[in-house]
Amino acid sequence: MTLPHPDTDQINLSTVLAALGDETRLAIVGCLARCEDMGGLVCGQLGSLTSKTNLTYHVAKLREAGVINVRPEGTRRRVTLRRADLDSRFPGFFDSVIANAIDMPLVEMTLHELTLHEVTLPGVPARA
Repeated sequence: MTLPHPDTDQINLSTVLAALGDETRLAIVGCLARCEDMGGLVCGQLGSLTSKTNLTYHVAKLREAGVINVRPEGTRRRVTLRRADLDSRFPGFFDSVIANAIDMPLVEMTLHELTLHEVTLPGVPARA
């Protein structure tokens, strides 16, 4: 099953801003930005941000706004940023968002939780 995503030319700045106006959604973007080298994350890896129900809601809002891509992988969903699409629509904007989002306490907490479960993340020290 393919989930609906807006085409690049359908991404609207006001919708993107509304989606990024929530702290949890901004933290999701920060986590994804820190893990871009890994090809994104699966939804379950973002579970320490909020409940499963709320996470589903926040991921859907980001997907519908065109901020992220969600791709089914069996029973899981792989989540990646749509950085190239956003950069082509709003040059320089998304870099500013990411620069602020990657250092949020929620992002640090989530990535720390992942390292406790033996997941190696770029730029995150492994558990001692």
